[in-house]
Amino acid sequence: MTPYHAVILDLDGTLVDSNDAHARAWLHAFADEGFHLGFDEVRTLIGMGSDQLVPRLTGVQPDSEQYERLSNAWKDHFQRGELPTIRAQPGARELVEELRRRDVDVIIGTSGDESVVEALLMRADVADLVPQRTTASDVEESKPAPDIVKAALKKLGRKADEVLMLGDTPYDIEAAGKSGVDTVALRCGGDDRLDGAVKVYNDPLDWLNHLDELPLG
Repeated sequence: MTPYHAVILDLDGTLVDSNDAHARAWLHAFADEGFHLGFDEVRTLIGMGSDQLVPRLTGVQPDSEQYERLSNAWKDHFQRGELPTIRAQPGARELVEELRRRDVDVIIGTSGDESVVEALLMRADVADLVPQRTTASDVEESKPAPDIVKAALKKLGRKADEVLMLGDTPYDIEAAGKSGVDTVALRCGGDDRLDGAVKVYNDPLDWLNHLDELPLG
């Protein structure tokens, strides 16, 4: 098997335990605009960017004023009500440190809003280890569209078969697959719809303890 020389790291659910928090923030934002949805309706779509999630749940389109209000409300609810409680997933920093020790290139590839990405990287305790980032702000469409993964490949200067995606939702797997990139999936994000991943582990620490199961470096 050809060695993987780089890893695209998803952030929410993968390096930080934030998926439920995002769902709660969206529920508050939707309620502010008169959309009363159930937690599970929102939670099942966490992992998509807001440009995908909002239209699917409400029909509100990204080029509208209402979408802008929803996005701003989500950001406010998340930053004020949820961000202070978010913690790193087990082994997040140790995994990234080991990948770098093995000379594996790492880049963040997230559908998250750029305005909260830095704060989440600080929560994950990896901000100093991953200088390269690709976020929803860099592309036209977020996951499960392949744009973020393709942008990450371009920044890495790598071919698809040289790169792994590390994620925690079916939207990570779909976006990577459309780009020709294999995915290692983690259960710690709370989503069991992980078919299509080449390996599945519990959390970053679990993959760290099994790194030799895939050729890296």
